[in-house]
Amino acid sequence: MNVYVNGAEERIPSPLSVSDFLKEKEIVSRNVVVEYNGVILKSDEYGSTSLKESDRLEILRILGGG
Repeated sequence: MNVYVNGAEERIPSPLSVSDFLKEKEIVSRNVVVEYNGVILKSDEYGSTSLKESDRLEILRILGGG
């Protein structure tokens, strides 16, 4: 199955939740904001949101600093 992640097409296994996708990519979910098909997800929705063919994810990393 193909999805788009930050504008780039990526092949992933199906079924896969957003949470599982982040784990597979070794992305710490508490350090990112995920937009799913134009809608910002709450972190507690990552596990219940299943990726489908041609879905679009934008993953923004949160950086801290001073």
